[in-house]
Amino acid sequence: MKKLCVLAAVLLLIPLLSYSAEERQIAIFPEYSGIAVQPGETVKMDLVIENKGKSDELVYVRPTSVPEGFRLRLKGGNYLVSGLYVPKEKTKNLSLTIESRKIVPPGVYTFGFEAYTEDEKLTSSCSLSIFVRKEALGLEDIAITTSYPVLKGQTDATYEFSIEVFNKSERDRTINLQALGPEKWEITFKPAYEYGKQISSINIKADESKTITVEVKPPKDAKPGEYPILVRASVGEKKAEAPLLVILTGTYSIEAGTPTGLLSLEAMPGRESRVSLFVKNTGSAPQKNVTFTSFKPENWEVKFEPERIDLLEPGRMKQVDVKIKPAKEALVGDYSVNVSVDGEKANRSVEFRVTVKASTAWIWVGIGIILFVIAGLTALFVWLGRR
Repeated sequence: MKKLCVLAAVLLLIPLLSYSAEERQIAIFPEYSGIAVQPGETVKMDLVIENKGKSDELVYVRPTSVPEGFRLRLKGGNYLVSGLYVPKEKTKNLSLTIESRKIVPPGVYTFGFEAYTEDEKLTSSCSLSIFVRKEALGLEDIAITTSYPVLKGQTDATYEFSIEVFNKSERDRTINLQALGPEKWEITFKPAYEYGKQISSINIKADESKTITVEVKPPKDAKPGEYPILVRASVGEKKAEAPLLVILTGTYSIEAGTPTGLLSLEAMPGRESRVSLFVKNTGSAPQKNVTFTSFKPENWEVKFEPERIDLLEPGRMKQVDVKIKPAKEALVGDYSVNVSVDGEKANRSVEFRVTVKASTAWIWVGIGIILFVIAGLTALFVWLGRR
């Protein structure tokens, strides 16, 4: 009987033990387990960390095997990463970059990686095999890389590309720099973090690299569009090239004013006055959804016809009627009304001086009162004279 009870208890515990074992589980694996590359070629892929368990985990990652002549980086976003937080039943990717410090002989090179939890109770390992072919296919021991090969902005901006030039040979070298770009464009090379210097070559030690800034200035009359630039690093007949791209959106500028240049007008209390406002696109890029707003005295009304301009092409000008209506209780005097013209990426404000004058009806009423008073005084003097 006792044996049967023990057996039953064991059978009941088996599912619990199985469930407990499955509560926590992690795995690590590369995006591709085996690839073939040319000598000197940089390998980039994702390293996947998967949390198969029922609880969140803090997972650390480390390389366990790196063949001689190679170096690798594990990055998450813009940061070098050694550990990361992985929610339950989710996966996280790290960016894996493998570079050869020099031209390695053809063959198969194996890289090992291990993932382990903070308490080191869970581990997982994987490997990546890289087959370096015999054929170089024209690749040399100079390389250029850049993280941001495409920059976008206005025509009047200055663009700075950051490139890294590698000397993968076993001796120090002076590497010449050259840029091929559109006509009239200014392209200069500068050492990183050394402002004011321009260079055409740079000394790089064996198996090292240096960061260089490529400064690009478009001409003022450059039209919106895509402009390719080719950066070249060379030593004798050996060279490496990197394509860059500048996308110009044009310049954004708006002008606004009246036909005469005068920014003053007269108005009556409670009555609408009009003034013409001309809006011109003085930039090289179209302006979309041009709207109008006003800053006015309390109880005043300001309206625009049209209320918005859907599209204003470069060099084009459109007329807008501004209707200004002072409050009925507005006193005689000068007031300020500010009109703001807001384009897609540019704005302009115009300030009007509005002189509020008394209504002509009140002027005639005043004249009538004065005449009535004069007539009354005259009659009073005549009556008193007779007495």
